[in-house]
Amino acid sequence: MRNSHTMRKFSRFLILSAALVALAAMPMLSSARSSSSINIVNNSSRTIRYVYLSHVDADDWTGDQLGGNGVSAGQSATISSASCDAQQIKVIGEDQDGCFVSAVVSCGTNATWTITNETVADCGY
Repeated sequence: MRNSHTMRKFSRFLILSAALVALAAMPMLSSARSSSSINIVNNSSRTIRYVYLSHVDADDWTGDQLGGNGVSAGQSATISSASCDAQQIKVIGEDQDGCFVSAVVSCGTNATWTITNETVADCGY
């Protein structure tokens, strides 16, 4: 009889422990992946053909976020539900000449990135 009482206590302890671990992990899981909306405003004279996302300190680019629709001079585009697994994400734009511009935006917010003619482009030379 005493053995079955000890087993029940142990089972309750295991269930309680598992529940506490799950509750403690929930905030980490929710902050591990967040979603952002990024509005890209093209106030430059060049067309942005493609937009990619990357971790801030890596070149692990996603596929084109514009779905083949560029952002012409004077136009804007919004990337909805950009998935982030860190506090910031790098947004990379490629123009018609193959030059790249980038910015770092905060995750979990609605960010705006404005590209101007003064935005420094990396053309590989």
